[in-house]
Amino acid sequence: MKRFTLPVTLLLAFLTLTSCTALKDIQQAMTNLSRCKFKLDAVDNFQLMGIRLADKKNLSDFSLTDGVKLTRAFTSGAFPASFTLNVAAVNPNDGTGGTPKTAATLTSFAWTMIIDDKLTISGDIRDPITIPGTGQTAIIPLQMDLDLAKFFKDRGYESVVNLAMALGGVNGSPSRITLRATPRLRTSFGDITYPGAIDIIDKEFRAQ
Repeated sequence: MKRFTLPVTLLLAFLTLTSCTALKDIQQAMTNLSRCKFKLDAVDNFQLMGIRLADKKNLSDFSLTDGVKLTRAFTSGAFPASFTLNVAAVNPNDGTGGTPKTAATLTSFAWTMIIDDKLTISGDIRDPITIPGTGQTAIIPLQMDLDLAKFFKDRGYESVVNLAMALGGVNGSPSRITLRATPRLRTSFGDITYPGAIDIIDKEFRAQ
């Protein structure tokens, strides 16, 4: 039995060292990938009842026909809106500052959209999205389809149309939107899910 003592000891030491190295590598990968930051970039192609708002600033900018269409829809309790919410993502793991150059691949980006502090719709990306490790901004386009009447009808017709124009009109911006998202990233050790959701806004890049 004694002749096996040394090999077994060496094997245990090797396994311990290997486990510690693997754990260190996993922790490093999580640290590097968690440095990815997100920010709301822009609202594109906003349509209300199929009417484009890109050239609309005031209620008076709608034609009589469009005004009648919108009023009837709101009164009926259905006010569908659609737009693309562009999320800017930055992966700072570009090989400088002592960290290896690492591309980050989002395998999931489960989100809930909050407008004026009200929870609205939820969703996720359909396909993986790669954020290159170049330090440059990548855009994640999210298609949003929601019924504004379902969430804001109590505000009244004029207020809801003004909200839509604030998001997607002439001076539209995502400033009244918060996107609560939980990224999941692919690594050589498997997928890593952020430990908590990030509240993504338009004023600054945010990370976990």
